[in-house]
Amino acid sequence: MLSNRLQYETSPYLLQHKDNPVDWYPWCKEAFERAKAEDKPIFLSIGYSTCHWCHVLAHESFEDREIAELLNRHFISIKVDKEERPDIDSVYMAVCQAFTGSGGWPTSIFMTAEQMPFFAGTYFPKATMRQLLLTIYEQWEHNRKALLKQSDDLVKHLRSTAPAFENYDAEWTHSAVKLYKRIYDRNYGGFGRAPKFPTPHNLLFLLSYYQRYQDAECLRMAEHTLLQMYRGGLFDHIGFGFCRYSTDKQFLVPHFEKMLYDNALLILAYCKAYAVTKKPLYLEIAEKTASYILREMTSPEGGFYSAQDADSEGEEGKFYLFTPDEIKKVLGSEKGGAFNRHFDISEEGNFEGKNIPNLLKSAPTEEFDPCFAPLRKYRRQRYSLHLDDKILTAWNSLMIAAMCELYLTSGKGMYLDAAKGADAFIQNHLWENGALFVSYRDGKHGTHGFLDDYAGYIFAQLALYKATLNNEYIKRTEHLCNKVKEDFGDNTGGFYLYGQSGEELIVRPKETYDGAIPSGNSLMAYNLVRLAQLKEDEKSQTAAERQLDFVAAEAAQYPPGYAMYLSALLEFTEPPIKITIVPDPKTDRQALPLTLPPDAVATVQEPTEEYPLKNEATTYYVCQGHRCLPPTNRPDMGSYEQK
Repeated sequence: MLSNRLQYETSPYLLQHKDNPVDWYPWCKEAFERAKAEDKPIFLSIGYSTCHWCHVLAHESFEDREIAELLNRHFISIKVDKEERPDIDSVYMAVCQAFTGSGGWPTSIFMTAEQMPFFAGTYFPKATMRQLLLTIYEQWEHNRKALLKQSDDLVKHLRSTAPAFENYDAEWTHSAVKLYKRIYDRNYGGFGRAPKFPTPHNLLFLLSYYQRYQDAECLRMAEHTLLQMYRGGLFDHIGFGFCRYSTDKQFLVPHFEKMLYDNALLILAYCKAYAVTKKPLYLEIAEKTASYILREMTSPEGGFYSAQDADSEGEEGKFYLFTPDEIKKVLGSEKGGAFNRHFDISEEGNFEGKNIPNLLKSAPTEEFDPCFAPLRKYRRQRYSLHLDDKILTAWNSLMIAAMCELYLTSGKGMYLDAAKGADAFIQNHLWENGALFVSYRDGKHGTHGFLDDYAGYIFAQLALYKATLNNEYIKRTEHLCNKVKEDFGDNTGGFYLYGQSGEELIVRPKETYDGAIPSGNSLMAYNLVRLAQLKEDEKSQTAAERQLDFVAAEAAQYPPGYAMYLSALLEFTEPPIKITIVPDPKTDRQALPLTLPPDAVATVQEPTEEYPLKNEATTYYVCQGHRCLPPTNRPDMGSYEQK
């Protein structure tokens, strides 16, 4: 079989389609030139390598000779990996939502050689796809004027939806909490109806809100959700780590793919829950999740891989399911029977006749910890999972921050080592002349970085500074913030998704809504607020306020959709404890104690008239709001609680 043009790409998603009979192009100038020369419409298909319904569409349609023949005869077909080109994905996801009222992957777009879309959808069954291709070809040949009018109207609409300016309002944090309480599922945890996504940034905000205002219901909502997600099948109780989302209301049946970003944000959420409550289970869950990342999702050079697939041998979840006899075969009859009872593994099954191990009917215990390794080994020998081994700057940055927080929470240096290793990987492979790239795989980096890459990497640098108090990370943070302002900034406020050096698309989006990952603009709001707290200068303060004002216009409409922004707003209006550490010149800064209270902002500086040493020893100056405590030589920062 002859491979198509995708054989020369590095994206695992594109390579999955290299042997399709479809004459695929990657997104490139040649494809659009050919469409124009041959007067053909373009079929654009966007997805990612661990997407279950992308696999289904590929198998049903793109591997089918009849569908391929229709595409090859009447269209120019383009494949895009959404994780390598979030700019294209953002523009055409907005198109899909405008056409259908919803979105998702695979995203299917029909457009002109000028990239102007005239029809959109997601997954189409084979019969529907066949009829759709014939209908669109017929319309293109005989009713093109109407198609192009529809396209023009849509693009005009997308270009006219820039948010109005509005000043931020601290009351929105309270409004958001009221809405979270309204949509909270009191029976099973989480928010809204199934499917239920983890959205850890919601939980991080609720925990921060509890710290400030002692709202017990916020703590209950966060804890209940964190416990339910762990006890259900969303958490892989054999190999650890969290799956993408729950298809049911009780978190039993997941969509089985595992994404790096979900696990990074969840480590942060469980660390935060432990910091607030001191309940050991939360730290245990965070460490189990990190052990999965270090065992299965970390490259030899230190970067973190992107995702593991949901499918094995064409069946979703097959890798993760067990029968009672399989467990007994591995663990023995007695231990296996006890394991089956504890993890809800029965003859009748809890998912399509087989079983998803879960703790929804039993309490967490360490009794079965020795069972996990042999079951993991058996599971790997039985089936395999596809690994998306590309390394993404934005997602790696979130995991760097998570590993830093886990180091501070647990005191275990291996997590800081992992964070530094991934940071070194980015510096070695995804950083050049002070600028970032989006992805790396097979010895090649992808296109220039997007706002999410810069916002994420700044977030990581701030986390590394918090974990080490090394001022080099602050210097890098300032350089990156200046780069974002210069390359992505807009005079009317906020930041565009792609920079001045990026490819010009039909729309230049500014994303503010927090989906599965916090948006670049929300994350920049948080970054700029934290930098302002560290620098305490007028320039940094103004930059933070300006970004808070920009996102405000969107967040005011539905505050719960902007959890990372709300965390930034909360931190700005209700600042955390500020600790200024003045080390004795004889003290090794690497040995400074870091038992800081949750969310504390710490800086290190040389002795000055304003911050002198006390008793010629390392001195700590602690302030919150407009109140400062007397300087102390005590290193136990944990005695200062968030008020």
